Amino acid sequence: MDLLKSAFKASFAAKTEELKDLLKANGNLVIDQVKIEQLHGGMRGIKLMLWETSSLDAIEGIRFRGYNIPQLQELLPRIHGAKEPLPEGLFWLMLTGEIPSNEQVEWLSKDWASRAEIPQHVYKILDSLNNSVHPMTQLSIGILSLQSESIFAKKYDEGITKSSYWEYMYEDTVNLIARLPGLAAYIYRKCFHNSQHIAADPSLDWSANFAHMLGNDSPDFKDLMRLYMTIHADHEGGNASAHTVHLIGSTLSDAYLALAGGINALAGPLHGLANQEVMDWIYEMIAHLGTDNPSKDQIKEYVKKTLSEGKIVPGYGHAVLRAPDPRFLAQKEFGKEYCANDPLVNIVWNVFDVVPTILEDLGKVKNPWPNVDAHSGALLEFYGIKEHNFYTVLFGVSRAMGVLAQLCWDRAYGLPLERPKSITTEELKEFILQTAN
Repeated sequence: MDLLKSAFKASFAAKTEELKDLLKANGNLVIDQVKIEQLHGGMRGIKLMLWETSSLDAIEGIRFRGYNIPQLQELLPRIHGAKEPLPEGLFWLMLTGEIPSNEQVEWLSKDWASRAEIPQHVYKILDSLNNSVHPMTQLSIGILSLQSESIFAKKYDEGITKSSYWEYMYEDTVNLIARLPGLAAYIYRKCFHNSQHIAADPSLDWSANFAHMLGNDSPDFKDLMRLYMTIHADHEGGNASAHTVHLIGSTLSDAYLALAGGINALAGPLHGLANQEVMDWIYEMIAHLGTDNPSKDQIKEYVKKTLSEGKIVPGYGHAVLRAPDPRFLAQKEFGKEYCANDPLVNIVWNVFDVVPTILEDLGKVKNPWPNVDAHSGALLEFYGIKEHNFYTVLFGVSRAMGVLAQLCWDRAYGLPLERPKSITTEELKEFILQTAN
């Protein structure tokens, strides 16, 4: 018996009826008004989709089913000696709205381990790629090559009913999440360790096994992976990768096709690739200053140099957040415990002390605070993951949990094909003229 599948069905059954009643009674209410600057500015702030798994508060940051990150660190189960909560527990919470028990998390961890085997043809496809191909491109190709395993696609071709879409989307979701660490670790060892691959250890939890396959079995690194996979898992539905998965899924594409699209969005410099750019920027600063222990004054001058050249300080600013990202702060607390004397980690902390004031003085920056990308790379480097162009792959493995959990909810709710209306510039000008008159 699939414990989580049963719990998810019970959760959405009541919510689906509630949503139908809400729409029937209130469908004509106006919830938002669109400004022209939003139409032209990337739809910033427009409320346009349902997203059950998380929400984003400008001050408090991400909330998963109403719980912020400190609450999750306190409430989510830790098993097998882990000091950080297991992301399996967060996935359970995102699907059901309930904090799982230790027993439920242990069951889910074993269930994912039983689903983690990757078909041989996927490895052959990856092996055919030159190592110069960016790891995010390889991850996208790997996910697409797994699409041959889609249960949803097979069942849809057989003619299933709409009411059963959720069930097969669930099966694809958990199968894909289970396989992602093995896929990502294979890409890492192929590209950076001469294809010296490390076999999975199914006795380990999902994150710990990922750490093991990457090549680091230290308990601290396993806990870092648990933390990393948890805090990167979702960030409401409006971000580019989440929205992409939702959009592709609304066409009734399966989880593999939808996630591959989301991974491609995450690979953009204005989204997930920022964690790679943060470390590149720090190393450029070290080379420019000639020291790996720069003073705050030296950092301040380099930040000003970066800005004067018309560049941004990567890892700072966010479309929604108006306070330091709690995900950054969670990583900082981890760093204080395990690597407080590391030079790179200390540079990250000193940049945090310097940059917000400089950006605030510019008078044009709504959020001068660091986001999650500003810290993650320094911690990964401390534990030997020094290849900056792999960092977004780790982000992608984690983000899959949130976007695929929501994809299950999309199919459970029977949400329709997403199809917004666009207008031309001439139509926009005509509208403005009519409004003025």
